[in-house]
Amino acid sequence: MSTWTRAAAIDEVPVGGRLVVEVDDIPALLLRDAERYYCIEDLCTHDGQPLTDGEFQNGCITCPRHGARFDVATGEAKCMPATEPVRTFPVEVRADGVYIADS
Repeated sequence: MSTWTRAAAIDEVPVGGRLVVEVDDIPALLLRDAERYYCIEDLCTHDGQPLTDGEFQNGCITCPRHGARFDVATGEAKCMPATEPVRTFPVEVRADGVYIADS
């Protein structure tokens, strides 16, 4: 069973922005585009480095080290050097904030 945790106020993450959070002790990023929020593990599957400062646009985040790109909705690795997906977490927007589930 999933546990939902309040991660942010609805207006805390601007459109195109991000917030570093933890999901069940796992470093993660809460991202927001013009339509919705996403949450991914803050870890490039290519070299294990954080995605924190990567460019976020067109539904993807790019690793700042080697350019691997990941779809933030599905976690899919979109280009080399990454071949494995990044973990994603369910996100739910409620009246009192943005919640993330641990599975």
